[in-house]
Amino acid sequence: MNNIHNHRHIQIVPKVKEKKVSDSKFLACNHLDKIGEVAVYYGFTPTKSPAISKMDLDAAKDILDGDYIDDETDSHGKLPLRAEEKIALIRTYQEQNMHMMPQPVMLYFKDPCKNATHASTKKAAYSRYADLEILGTSGSIAEATLIQAGRAMLAEEGYMDTAVEINSIGDKDSIARFVRELTAYYRKSMNEMSPECRQLFKQDPFELLASHEETAKELNAKAPRSMDFLSETSKGHLEEVLEYLEALKIPYSINNGLLGNRKYCTETIFSIINVKADAKQKEQRILGLGVRYNGLAKRLSAKRDVHGVGLSLLIKENGNGLRKPVAKIKRPIASFVQLGLQSKLMSLSIIEILREAKIPLYLSLAKDRLGAQVSSVEKYHTPYVIVMGKKEAVERTAIVRKNDTHSQDIVPINELAKYMKKVEDQHNKNKK
Repeated sequence: MNNIHNHRHIQIVPKVKEKKVSDSKFLACNHLDKIGEVAVYYGFTPTKSPAISKMDLDAAKDILDGDYIDDETDSHGKLPLRAEEKIALIRTYQEQNMHMMPQPVMLYFKDPCKNATHASTKKAAYSRYADLEILGTSGSIAEATLIQAGRAMLAEEGYMDTAVEINSIGDKDSIARFVRELTAYYRKSMNEMSPECRQLFKQDPFELLASHEETAKELNAKAPRSMDFLSETSKGHLEEVLEYLEALKIPYSINNGLLGNRKYCTETIFSIINVKADAKQKEQRILGLGVRYNGLAKRLSAKRDVHGVGLSLLIKENGNGLRKPVAKIKRPIASFVQLGLQSKLMSLSIIEILREAKIPLYLSLAKDRLGAQVSSVEKYHTPYVIVMGKKEAVERTAIVRKNDTHSQDIVPINELAKYMKKVEDQHNKNKK
């Protein structure tokens, strides 16, 4: 392949001749509903939700306490993170040898995990609407993809004004430093604590930090913040996530009260909120909750760690048919290749532009190396490939290449959807 950084002409030639995929315009699909089609455009595979086993419940017992984030402004109260579901997912990943699949593995679950209603002694006020999970990558593009896809799904439900609240507790070492400082701060303030605060502190310093009891509010206003204790690696990860949000023009704010459960949550914790929610009218404020859980597999005594991050949409259907089953979806006509940080930052915006035009793509956004992305292109044998390198990112263009003739056009981003629609129509016409 010629170097896209220096040349406008790019060749993608399969290394070996493989059997081509079916000429059908559609792919058969199980476990998919209308709202899940949005997730598919972002590269998620609709999959049967894992069942929670007794073994998963036993493994979760010591981390279920405190496995909620309290939200003072929301009429529903506590927000479930559901550790038992993450444990079941990690187990399924291992049992089905998903580490042998191209990484990361991106899954969409339209149904709650089987046996989930028996997994916690605390009754959750929220019932999960849909779940997106990305396993096998530590890259910040995973959080950005979840947030972008989640907001697009919520927009289909009519939530047009959403924003992101985000925090980071960092890696294992970051968390340890933060807990030490937080504990020392609270010990010095024991005389100022109410009996309720003392009880929360005894349970877990994170419980007290998340409390909205009046005495706790005053105490927590001067408490240490988790982001002040991040390692350089964790700090860099958070900065990259925020850079994606800024590139996507997604409004966000730092919420130091988003902490999760330090026994299995790591790095970023984020929520998607309804900006127009009115507390007096008891409108739902929290629409989605996401958390990274690197290290959970090791905690479960797995031989290899599994980097994971997921987003649960916590809303109920608005009766607009978005839970209707979908039996088949359009086969992508093109694969997408991005090279360089700037093109990666723009990639999710391009995907959304094409999604709105109903142009699906094969994606490998979490892959940075050119060779890994080319392997994906070769695997799917799409008629076209869309390439964005450093030069294209600066010029806000993309290269659209026809693989059988090696012909290519340079297309402005604002004309890409129209161009690809025309290409798709012509391709389908030629097949008839």
